[in-house]
Amino acid sequence: MAVIGVYSAKGGVGKTTMAVDIAWRSAVLSKHRTLIWDLDPQGGAGFLLGCEARQSPRAASVFQRDGRPHELIETTSYDRLSLFQSDDSMRFASITFARIGHKRRLAQLTDTLRRDYDRIVLDCPPTINEVSEQILNAADVLIVPLPASPLAMRTLDSVREELAKHRVRQPPILPILSMYSATREHHRGVKSGIAAGWPIVPLANQIEMAAVNQAPIGSFAKGSRPDKALQRVWDGIERRLAEMRVAADAVQAFTA
Repeated sequence: MAVIGVYSAKGGVGKTTMAVDIAWRSAVLSKHRTLIWDLDPQGGAGFLLGCEARQSPRAASVFQRDGRPHELIETTSYDRLSLFQSDDSMRFASITFARIGHKRRLAQLTDTLRRDYDRIVLDCPPTINEVSEQILNAADVLIVPLPASPLAMRTLDSVREELAKHRVRQPPILPILSMYSATREHHRGVKSGIAAGWPIVPLANQIEMAAVNQAPIGSFAKGSRPDKALQRVWDGIERRLAEMRVAADAVQAFTA
């Protein structure tokens, strides 16, 4: 089982759209049993998957000592893809985590789901607080969508600084240049400068249509530029996870 965090300290960069699409590709195309866990109080993941909003605000209750995440997980209309919805209770999750004083509670909960899921995708809120600390401690790999802006590197540096504070073993960070337009000169400058070599997700109508259609991009825009770009992102994630498994197996064999 691998935990994939989709995180950015900056909002408005297509984070939730990307998280939902990654989860869809994991489940539908790669045939992994996949859970997308929405930790953002806005609850965008459930909306993009066409699921009815939860009526009672219970999402944050699972972080208590007797929390049972299985009870709040629901199926979606896509094979092998399940959803843990967010709700208004997540607005106070940072207070909950500060009160319980357990910095690896989310990691502990994802570990309990190991038998049921091959991949867990965390849709993370754009904040730096106790919630982000939990996410950084739980993720095996961190996907960081960033805007085509000179401020992108500052945002990425802030994520690295947070990881250095909270993790002895830092998970790989995969930065993504998001909402890129080749017609904009400063976008091209970022692409050839600080973001050289990063995967690129273009600014395109299909990305906006994900919210209109309430569906992952890959499910309705097959072959489009965003679909191809997001497939490259997913392929890169799978390669990195495979490399990590090989490295972990080698260490285990050496120490056995």
